[in-house]
Amino acid sequence: MKNFLILFFSVASFNCIAQQSETPTTKSDTLHHKELSIEKTNFPEKCLGVWEGTMYIHYNSVLRDSVSIKFTAAKTDTVGTYIWKTKYISPKTPMVKDYKLIVDNENIGTYLLDEGEGIQLVTYNVNNKLYCLFKVDDIYLTSSTELINNNLVFEVTSGKQINNNQEVTSYTYTNIQRAVLHKIE
Repeated sequence: MKNFLILFFSVASFNCIAQQSETPTTKSDTLHHKELSIEKTNFPEKCLGVWEGTMYIHYNSVLRDSVSIKFTAAKTDTVGTYIWKTKYISPKTPMVKDYKLIVDNENIGTYLLDEGEGIQLVTYNVNNKLYCLFKVDDIYLTSSTELINNNLVFEVTSGKQINNNQEVTSYTYTNIQRAVLHKIE
């Protein structure tokens, strides 16, 4: 299995390197390369505005709760820094996550999600989707933000390591939170 994964990642990496080194041969290819570049570097700009929707919270594959949310993406006075604010509208446990999304390296599509108090998560942009993987104590979390048509889709997953005795380590997906947001402003 380990050899298969190494081979898979080697081939995938080779294909990426080969594709990057090729020069566009037609006008259509040139436009496609420009579109990929634009999508990678302007993701926060595409998200500017106020968005609303409902986040559904699943625990062990069972819907446990839902909460209305309002998300705001806005420019700041600092070039390359965006307001990235989520307000959870709940009568029991209202919460605001007032973050900043900072352009880290526009050429490779990396951002820093600044949560404040010195916590910054590296976030990767591929086309119209941000990806982030991090660990808090013994819990692994993934988060993604994807622009699909006129919707912004947020997803957060969390789980723990299942085993550590094999060449490949497995992890649970205990919690999944997902929201499809619609632009209102």
